[in-house]
Parts: sequence; structure tokens; C-alpha cells
Amino acid sequence: MKLKYKAMVLSCMDPRFQPIVYNYLKKKKLIGKYSAFTIAGSAIGVTAGKFKKWHRTFWDNIDTSIKLHKIKKLIVINHRDCGAAKIINGKKEFNRVNETKIHKNSFLKLRKLFRKKYPKLTIELKLISLNQKVENLR
Repeated sequence: MKLKYKAMVLSCMDPRFQPIVYNYLKKKKLIGKYSAFTIAGSAIGVTAGKFKKWHRTFWDNIDTSIKLHKIKKLIVINHRDCGAAKIINGKKEFNRVNETKIHKNSFLKLRKLFRKKYPKLTIELKLISLNQKVENLR
């Protein structure tokens, strides 16, 4: 039986969010139809200079997923109360405004790089909170 993959999902390694991400993807009927790449900070981990050593691993992984699984979409799931966002924030007060800005910046940078490298593929950017509320950041 040949599986039809639809997407690659980039999400965070935070154990609190694993069931939330799973439930979100289940509602979208994607279970068994995506490749997964899980890394601290999700989009933050693959765009922030602080984590530069991780970036190439992500791009190599998505190249492989495109070749092997013929994916057509990247779904990026960041989350609230993110430890990587706290690291990027540094010693400044960490609040919802600062955190949202960090997530938005990571999304903007990733979207730009992704569209340049894969103009025919689509990208979805989601921010999920512990209460499972899903936000679309633009």
C-alpha cells in the first residue's frame, strides 16, 4: 500500500504540546499523512541566530521529505509559553507582547526562506496555546 503524504509538520519538542499538536493534526485528518520535524522552538529554532547550528539540519530534512514523500505543504506549529522564545527574549521582561513578536519574526523569516526555496509549495503558520487555542499569525 502506497501512502499519500500531504505535509511536513515542524513543531516544538516541548512535551506539554505533543498531545495538543497530535489532536490538532488529527482534527485536520492528517494522521499518517505527514512527516514530522520536531525541534526546540519550532520556527524559532530554525530561524533564530542563537540556534544557527540547527538551521541546516531542518533544510536538509525538508529537502529529504520533499524527495521521499512528495510533500506539498509545510505546517509550522509554534506554541505559547515557549522556552526558546524566552531564550531569544534574553533578560527583558517576557510577556505576551514580546513573545508574540518573537513568534511573528520567526514566521516571517521562515515564510520568506521557504517561499524562495520552494515557490510551488504552501506554508501554514500556527501558534497554539496550552488551552489548545490556535492562532494564525501573519
